[in-house]
Parts: sequence; structure tokens; C-alpha cells
Amino acid sequence: MESKDYTQDGTVDLQGQPVLAAKTGKWKACSFLVGYEAFERMAFYGIASNLVVYLTTQLHEDTVSSVTNVNNWSGSVWITPIIGAYVADSYLGRFWTFTVSSLIYVIGMVLLTMAVSVKFLKPTCVNGVCNKATPSQIAFFYTSLYIIAVGAGGTKPNISTFGADQFDDFNPHEKKLKVSFFNWWMFSAFTGALFATLGLVYIQENLGWGLGYGIPTVGLMLSLVIFYIGTPLYRHKARRTGHPTGDIFRVLVGAFANRKLVLPSHPSELHEFDQQYYITTGKRRVHHTAVFGFLDKAAIKQEGKDSKSRALCTVTQVEEAKLVLGMTMIWLVTLIPSTIWAQINTLFVKQGITLDRHFGSNFQIPAASLGSFVTLSMLVSVPMYDRYFVPLMRKKTGNPRGITLLQRLGIGFVIQILAIAIAYAVEVKRIHVIRVHQIRRPEETVPMSIFYLLPQYALLGIADVFNAIGLLEFFYDQSPEDMQSLGTTFFTSGIGVGNFLNSFLVTMVDKITGRNEGKSWIGKNVNDSHLDYYYGFLLILSALNLLAFLGASKKYIYKRESVDIEEKCVQMEAKPLDLSPLRV
Repeated sequence: MESKDYTQDGTVDLQGQPVLAAKTGKWKACSFLVGYEAFERMAFYGIASNLVVYLTTQLHEDTVSSVTNVNNWSGSVWITPIIGAYVADSYLGRFWTFTVSSLIYVIGMVLLTMAVSVKFLKPTCVNGVCNKATPSQIAFFYTSLYIIAVGAGGTKPNISTFGADQFDDFNPHEKKLKVSFFNWWMFSAFTGALFATLGLVYIQENLGWGLGYGIPTVGLMLSLVIFYIGTPLYRHKARRTGHPTGDIFRVLVGAFANRKLVLPSHPSELHEFDQQYYITTGKRRVHHTAVFGFLDKAAIKQEGKDSKSRALCTVTQVEEAKLVLGMTMIWLVTLIPSTIWAQINTLFVKQGITLDRHFGSNFQIPAASLGSFVTLSMLVSVPMYDRYFVPLMRKKTGNPRGITLLQRLGIGFVIQILAIAIAYAVEVKRIHVIRVHQIRRPEETVPMSIFYLLPQYALLGIADVFNAIGLLEFFYDQSPEDMQSLGTTFFTSGIGVGNFLNSFLVTMVDKITGRNEGKSWIGKNVNDSHLDYYYGFLLILSALNLLAFLGASKKYIYKRESVDIEEKCVQMEAKPLDLSPLRV
């Protein structure tokens, strides 16, 4: 069988053998993966979107404590992928790391369902009023939550990258398919989130928390069965480096050790392996860039020293370290947008609980269900973005993506600023209505429709089509070849740190504004607080962060890499489109 029948990117099957391009990968393989992503998103949002309600109504936590605990748990779910990605890239690979972690995730979901269903594990309630939970009940509940966080640590960074691995970068047709992969991958995730915010939230509040958590648990088990049925179709990236993160540290150490040396006049004088090395290993060579030039000192050749000594790094290794530093620079300016996103499942819900939630004469909308409008706007916007916006911009720019990755992020951040500005305006109106009707008690309903919150939810959904999907694609695309699982954790950890940052801000703002018997901006009684001041504070932070993002974007240089095949150097298709810093 001719070698051209096999994939060109070196992917293999589960036994380590080359795979046939025609019989494996592409959307045929991904169809077995998207089911898991949809059910996992349904499980996560089924918990996260209504967790603040469970903590306040069932466990009797106050506003600040419940918001802090939701943020801390959500933050952990998004931070633990750093560990899972490291294990995948350095030891087990994506498939086996996902396999182990998904089982842990399911165990956590089973335990959580028990925590809200089994009589002696949950607080006793009479006529909807629950007694205070015992320490053992609280411990069991939070243990279940954090087992889920551990499981998510291995599934989140690996399932999406494993899906992207099903497309061969060196095959023009598959490369074109891959351009749309992350858009439609997130579309499946949004579908699961929509069912959670529309269906599960209602079930939890009206039919029982046990049923509300039990449905996604069963769905998650079913999706894993479907996932493993597709095993013969999957392509697996062969690991070519034992510990890819070790190379990054070697570059930093080497640059520091050679800090007093003078760089040569031309990059070609720096140390790099010859063409045959890259032909033999199949590794991709990353071309030299001028950014972070101090790291180039790690590749300086010194007379009297063996050029292949341990301390000497190649240009490719140095450039991979530069990529990580560049991604870190972009990551830092995604933290404030992640903090804004954290409001969807915390303060926006607390805000919605106080409003008139009736739809018709008999139906009352769960406050957390408004999160479905984030998902609905995403589901509408993703096809429009992929089918109309991208082709239109592609004709104007010549970029297969329509616009550059950083331009996509910038548009999303601007829309997000507009959303928080509207949230501020709506809260100002809510407080005005409270004063007019002299409302003081927390259980009193503000005579103002909950649908006033709809625009801020919908705009955040549209913003996520640009920045959430854009960030996932950016960090996967720009990561060093052997660190793409770790690369995607820039995306997940940014959301996690954003949740922790929101928890920190909520706690500090409450302490500072509530001291000396003052009125806290985020008090236990939301009807006697100043959420408008807090939203205004977030609006200012977002505007300043946008300026920082524009500065970082202008300095960022996109990855340039090539593959050496049979004495020829082949530039990676579509990579030259992103060679220069973003022009804004």
C-alpha cells in the first residue's frame, strides 16, 4: 500500500500503527465525540447555572458565600485541566487521559446526585423550607463537586484537541474542514448547555434536584459508550518529545546562562538541527522571529563547546518558548472578560430572582433559565458566523478564517463591554423601581419583568462566538506541536482564574463597601444593595482591559512553522496569513 494512502501528519491508531486517511478521522470520527461534549456541557451547566440557588435555598448560604463558592468551584473546574493536559502531553496521551478522567467525572456526578437525593445525605425540607445542612452533609456535597472538578481536569483539555487531531494539517481538503471545526464543536457544546439552562433548571426547581442531576449523569454514561464505539476511526498524535514543557525551561535557563553573550548578526548563525533531522523525526520546524529576542541567546553557538551539548537549544525550541510567552501575554488580557462571563451564573441569577418571573398566568421562569438566552444567541450566531461572515470576510482579506484570530477576540471583547454596560443600565432602573415602590425585604418581588435582563444575556452569547471559540482555536493553533493539550489549558485556565478573580472582587468589594456599618454593594439583601456600582466598576475594568488587549495584539507575532519531507521544505498551509502582528 502506497504511503500516500496514509495520513501525512504522522497520526497513528491506538496500537501505534499508521492509519489510512480515507477510513479514519475527519467529521466521521468527530461525530462520536460531539455527543460526549454535548452531555458534558449539559452536566456542567446543569450544576453551575443553578448552583447559587441550591446553596442559598437548600444549604442556607448568604449571597457573598454562595457566589464565592460557585466561583471557586467553577474556577477549579477550569484550572484543573492544566494537570490533565500535562499528563496527556508528557505521559498517557489524550485518549487514555480522557478515558481515566471521564470515569472520575461520572463518579462525581453519581455522588452529587446521591447528595441531593438520598434522605440522610441532604437537608430535610418541610413545605419548601429546608433545615440547615449538617457538616457531614455539606462535606459530602462539596466532595462530590470537587471530584467532578478533578475529572474535568482530564476531559476538558483533551476532548477538543483530540477532535482537532482528526484533521490532517498537511491535507488541503482536511485543513479546510478544520477551519470550521471549533465553530461546530462549540455548537454541540452550546446545544448541551441550552438543554441544561432551559430543561434541567426547571426540573431541579419544580420536580426535584435528584432528577435534575440524574438526567445528565445517565446521559454522560451513554455518551461514553458512543465515544468508545468510534475507537477504530480515531487518529492519535504520536508523541515525539518525552516532556515538552522541559524544553521551555531549558530555553529559559539557557538564555539566562548566556545573558552576557552577544547575539550574532543573523539568525542563521544560531544553532538549529539540519534538514535531515526534521525529515527523520517528522517534527515541524518553527521559523525564527524577532520577538522576545533575549531568548535567542539560548541558541548561541560557542567556540570550544559542543553545539549539541545539553545547554544548547535549537532555534525551533527557542521559538516554541517564545510562543508560550506570547500566549501568556494574550492570556493575561482574557482574565477580565472571563470575570464578566462569571456573572452569568452568579450575580445575574441573584438579580433575576428579585424580578417578576411570570410568563403567563401560571408559569414562573427559573431565574437561572435566562442563561439559555446566552446559549440561544450562540446557536443562532455560530451558523451565521461560519456560513456568512467568514465567506464574506474571506473575499475581502484572503484569510481562510475571514479575519485573524486576534481580530476575532477583539470584536468579542467590544461586544462584551456593551453587554456589561447594558447590565449596569438595567440595574440602575431596577434600583429606581425599588425606591419608587419602597421595597426593602429580600423576598419581595420587584415589579419589573425579568426579560429586562434578556439583552445582556443575548449579547454575552454573541460575544462568546467571537471570544470563547476564538480563544480555544487561538491557543490550540498557536501552541507548540507537542503541547497542544497544554496550549488549550490557556483557554480553560483563563476562565478558571476569571472565576477566582470574580470571587476575590466580590469578597473585597463587600468588605470594603460594607465596613463601618456602610451599605455593601453586594449585600445579602440584593434589594438593598448597589449592584449597579459593582457593574460600573466591571465596566471600567473591561474598558481598560480592552486597551491592554490592543497593545498586546500589536506586539504578538503568529506562529510560522514548516515540515521537511523528502528533501523539501513545505510551509504549513495557511500559516503565512498570520505572520505579522495584528493591525488594528
